Amino acid sequence: MKSFEKMQIVNPNAAGIDVGSRSHFVAIGQDENQIREFNVYQSGLCALVAYLQENKIRSVALESTGSYWQSLFMILQGNGFEVLLVQGTQTKNLKAKTDVKDAQWIQKLHSLGLLRGSFLPSETTLQIRTLHRHRSSLIEQSSGFVNKMQKALRLMNFRLDVVISDITGVSGIRVIEMILSGETSGEKLAEYCDKRVKKSKEEIADALQGKINNEYLHELSDCYDIYRLIQDKIKNTDTRIDQVLKNQTREIVLSEDIELVKKQNKGKNQPKFDVQKYSLKLFGVDLFAIESVCSGTVTSFLAEIGTDIYKFKTSKQFVNWLRLAPNNKISGGKVLSSRTPKGKNKFALTLRNAANTIERKKEGYLVMFFKRISFKKEEVLQLQQQQEK
Repeated sequence: MKSFEKMQIVNPNAAGIDVGSRSHFVAIGQDENQIREFNVYQSGLCALVAYLQENKIRSVALESTGSYWQSLFMILQGNGFEVLLVQGTQTKNLKAKTDVKDAQWIQKLHSLGLLRGSFLPSETTLQIRTLHRHRSSLIEQSSGFVNKMQKALRLMNFRLDVVISDITGVSGIRVIEMILSGETSGEKLAEYCDKRVKKSKEEIADALQGKINNEYLHELSDCYDIYRLIQDKIKNTDTRIDQVLKNQTREIVLSEDIELVKKQNKGKNQPKFDVQKYSLKLFGVDLFAIESVCSGTVTSFLAEIGTDIYKFKTSKQFVNWLRLAPNNKISGGKVLSSRTPKGKNKFALTLRNAANTIERKKEGYLVMFFKRISFKKEEVLQLQQQQEK
């Protein structure tokens, strides 16, 4: 600690908070009487704010995992404090860690200006992010119930999954509804399949010669009802996201001379609102003109980053935030390790999905880039570099 005393104090009125799930430890200095513990209830948060105001604190650094920091962050920001959310990797070098020592260490580092705040989106972007992540969770739950429906049908030997690629398509839903109504004849069930189904009516009828089991039928009925309910909730969420984006871009008028790149919206889980129009209003360019970028990619971009992308001063900073930049560890002039940092960035995963489609394309700038690095790198590194591009 003595060596730190020789360093210049950058933030004289700084506090450090070790955020916990049940209580928060607040340090406004290094003395024992300058550390207090507050509970996580609203009354505790208000008392924490009052304590900081009494001691004329202006800047606060929070160190937290999970989502425990959000309520505290909002109330501190709402009361005019400068708030930094810092990663645990910046404060991990302290030995014999306790909550009290953590708070002291955070306060010391923050007062010396040694902490960097994490990227935090604006309020509008945060609204879209919350809704989009909820939407993704609903889609994941929906997929689980589709798998259960498929299993129940298979156990009753209705092999709908063999003759139809998607049992939740138009034909699949018709057949499932008829089975739930008590129909067991394969010939009659085959009549409800669309003519565009590649399998012949005879093969479809043969695949749907099942035997009703009351328990499996009950499971199928419940899963089908829940699936339809989740689909309705996804539509409601899309409507809510559409409204938020509409409010954000209400005053922006597009020029009629702009020609938009038209892409097929093939995925059944793709958003139903016009994300291309909203992104064009926000950024002034058509993001759909980028190869392999679809409505799902752009929606994820608006949700995770949005217009806050301008907070990154360089493209390298943005790539580093995505955890796609090499984490070089150099000693004695030698690179000991260059692996990317651990952890998953949600938008980086979206970019990986987009990068996966590049190889199947015939022409384009990114296709040529992919072919060029394919001679030098193995496939995993190809995908990583494609994401960065």
